[in-house]
Amino acid sequence: MKRDGRTLDHATLEEFRLLALRRVKEGEKPSAVVASLGMNRTSIYRWLKAASGRGRGERALASTPATGRPAKLTIKQQEQVFRWINGRDPRQHGLDFGLWTRQIAATLIEQKFGVKLGVTAVGRMLARWGLSPQKPLQRAYQRDPQAIERWQSETYPGIAAAARQTGADVYFWDESGFRADTVHGKTWAVRGKTPVIERPGQRQSISAASAVNAKGAFWFATYEGALNAELFIELLKRLMKGRTRALHLVVDGLPAHKKANVREYVASTNGKLTMHFLPGYAPDLNPDELVWSHVKRTGVARNPLRAGEKLAIRVEQQLRQMQKDRRLVRSFFQMPSVAYITDC
Repeated sequence: MKRDGRTLDHATLEEFRLLALRRVKEGEKPSAVVASLGMNRTSIYRWLKAASGRGRGERALASTPATGRPAKLTIKQQEQVFRWINGRDPRQHGLDFGLWTRQIAATLIEQKFGVKLGVTAVGRMLARWGLSPQKPLQRAYQRDPQAIERWQSETYPGIAAAARQTGADVYFWDESGFRADTVHGKTWAVRGKTPVIERPGQRQSISAASAVNAKGAFWFATYEGALNAELFIELLKRLMKGRTRALHLVVDGLPAHKKANVREYVASTNGKLTMHFLPGYAPDLNPDELVWSHVKRTGVARNPLRAGEKLAIRVEQQLRQMQKDRRLVRSFFQMPSVAYITDC
């Protein structure tokens, strides 16, 4: 295996050069020496030429100090910059901006250290410390980390244990809406000429609810309009129809899920259906959110309706296909955000 000399420090490279020179002087072929060291074939001939000058020898192969300007920030200061940026918000340092840019970082460095750096130098420094520009995930201010921790470490494990003990199923429920005029992603086109995607001029929309479990089971229903408590009860009845095993259903805190008539219906099942509520403002804990994300990325948004096509039919077809693909459904439970879910 060949070594990339750029990954080695100066002292190691110097040892390689000197060792190669000595072995060639002892009678080995240059090609054999360089092959045994794992270096590029042409390297050894440069080393030999450099050492062949009168009075030079091994001195010509010694490492020389790197040239260039000294860094304006010490290592300790660079470490401090890393701590300022890593996992923090510019507003926490008194800057009126919510996202880190090279210019914002340069501004903070000048304020704190009195050192002016260009954006290119800042970018190189941040890259050396393992930082890169990334699209951030969004989290609500009202999100309660302690409630989320309790859900992951105590509440959900309790639900899973109860389900195993009684032979019940655990499903996660969520709703979503679809529009025929939504386009996700990008397509190629001539620079400066925005491409046009043809679609039906008539607006179409449809809503859907689904329930999913870690074994790959998937239930869905489509409906029109917004969800209210009465419609939610009807959907629950459809979910429970023909079910022989008890069901623990995990839902979010949508007001329609918490109405009194919903509680009355759940109670009327005499334990056949039990509802549990996720912590507020934590949709990432629900694997059914990942289902909808997949459907929207791969469905109508990527392949717009043709003339005469109905959105409801297309969405139902896609959901029916997913219902048959248990491996795909199980894959949503492998995402880090829902790794707390055990296979019940």
